[in-house]
Amino acid sequence: MIEKILLKHLNDSLDVPCYMEKPEPSPDKFVRIEKTGSSNSNYIDTATLAVQSYASSLLDAATLNEDVKIALRELLKNDQVAAVNILSDYNFTDTTKKKYRYQAVVNITYYDERR
Repeated sequence: MIEKILLKHLNDSLDVPCYMEKPEPSPDKFVRIEKTGSSNSNYIDTATLAVQSYASSLLDAATLNEDVKIALRELLKNDQVAAVNILSDYNFTDTTKKKYRYQAVVNITYYDERR
């Protein structure tokens, strides 16, 4: 399951906590991942994920986003991961809650060892 692989990798690679759900109360800086889509062909899986970097300032959120993108590229060291394509990243500040965040959208091609 790519979410499990990515969550472990980001927690091991970054100096901030990473979650699948937004924690309450939220730390000043953290990363949240969310799978937004997937496909499978010939036993090879592809997933699209949104990786959100939260921080107390816009600059800190942007910096954390850059750290996330470096960690995403390093995911290729995992034998189950065949490709990592960062599709986009952008300011995704939550104006209703006044929380600064950036979002990176990534496609990951991987092999699910359970098959």
